Amino acid sequence: MNLTQSFDLESWSALGLSEIEAALNQWIPVDAPANLSEPMKYAVLGGGKRLRSLLVLGAFDAGIHDQDLNERGWRREAAMRAACAIELIHAYSLVHDDMPCMDNDVLRRGKPTVHVQFGEATALLTGDTLQALAFEVLTPENTLIPADLQLKLCSLIARAAGHNGMAGGQAIDLASVGKRLNEAELSHMHNLKTGALLEASVIAGALCAGVSEHALEKLKIFGSALGLAFQVVDDILDVTADSAVLGKTAGKDANTDKPTYVSLMGLDAAKHKADVLLVQANQALFDSNLSNSDALVAIALKIVNRRY
Repeated sequence: MNLTQSFDLESWSALGLSEIEAALNQWIPVDAPANLSEPMKYAVLGGGKRLRSLLVLGAFDAGIHDQDLNERGWRREAAMRAACAIELIHAYSLVHDDMPCMDNDVLRRGKPTVHVQFGEATALLTGDTLQALAFEVLTPENTLIPADLQLKLCSLIARAAGHNGMAGGQAIDLASVGKRLNEAELSHMHNLKTGALLEASVIAGALCAGVSEHALEKLKIFGSALGLAFQVVDDILDVTADSAVLGKTAGKDANTDKPTYVSLMGLDAAKHKADVLLVQANQALFDSNLSNSDALVAIALKIVNRRY
């Protein structure tokens, strides 16, 4: 799969990010009790790469060209709601992961973490509220989005975030501190902790676009490989980058004796694994037969080559 010379990821991302930020700003309530709106906005707005939400839009763009023009309005709304819902789930997970009872981190996206800024109790409630809000966003009233699509999106994201996804992976991560996992065990943990929500982002966009079952199966492979590649690169950056560049505490994994791809196989082998996963992801995308997948190709390349 070759990226066309004419595709401009920066311009495409800027437009998508502008829409996502505006939608999130619209859907985060301004009148939550006890000023809960303030930490909610603090946790979600004005920071982060928005990788998951951009993957939703990229997968949507890859498949929507085959659909009836009359359906594109509600399909696009569904994709934007899915993108924002996944961003809210991701934000809630970061708020909770950073708390003293979990990773006990003080820096996120270049600013103090929510529990540092607002206190632990407020941080806990903020995460809870963001998780619930995600499903409110997915199920609007008075919409043309079909109920069966709303149901599919809710089920997809709930499963990706729950015990067989992100939360389950985090439980394994906490239980693995100080232990040496083999590669299969490490990959299983990260397929759940990181990969499940990234894969769900791709599938959500594809569902909103109404792609074929064949394309959906190939996009699952693409999303799975990409999710694991993201984590491998994350482990590499934890060793090679500094906190100012990352926007979070560098070297935290080594300091807390967490198993990583770098600690398991070494830096060079970890870099090679990320490259192999990129090839697998792009092959699956090629096999999907989707003709407008430039955004997904470019995002995958950026994930593996990123420096923060």
